[in-house]
Amino acid sequence: MRTEISVANILKLDVSERIQLVEDVWDSIASVPEAMLLNDKQKKELDGRIAAYHKNPSLGSPWKDVKKRILSKK
Repeated sequence: MRTEISVANILKLDVSERIQLVEDVWDSIASVPEAMLLNDKQKKELDGRIAAYHKNPSLGSPWKDVKKRILSKK
């Protein structure tokens, strides 16, 4: 059985359900990294971010903390 997905149906979901949907979609995309092609500008940006992280890994916040901050601003 196939469920039709439309913006109208998605907007009927609670915000938490929409967030979960986006996370599920992203996880499905991330599970096939070879399908995500990057252009040179994107590769350069990611290389710079990785280099910055390796230079000072204590900067930044774990995803769970960032997500908590975002969700608490509602």
